[in-house]
Amino acid sequence: MAPPSRYSPEFREEAVHLALKSSRPIAHVARELDINPETLRTWVRQHERSAEEGKPALALDERAELKELRRRNRELEMEVSFLKKAAAYFAKDPQ
Repeated sequence: MAPPSRYSPEFREEAVHLALKSSRPIAHVARELDINPETLRTWVRQHERSAEEGKPALALDERAELKELRRRNRELEMEVSFLKKAAAYFAKDPQ
């Protein structure tokens, strides 16, 4: 059994808030708060995971649309890639 935490839930929440809102690295924020950087990193990951779980799942029609958009995106990326290669080929081979 793990020992009880030394940090209150309010302290954890504030530390995560500081780490996410700050432009500084997590390690820097952790040093300022005098906690282990890995501890703060774990809290941030837990917070992000719990935030993702709270998001509603996509509806069936939204999933179908997303699948179609991803397929179309792949298709367009292949077309762009082909056109770049063709442009490079014709640019280097003057006739």
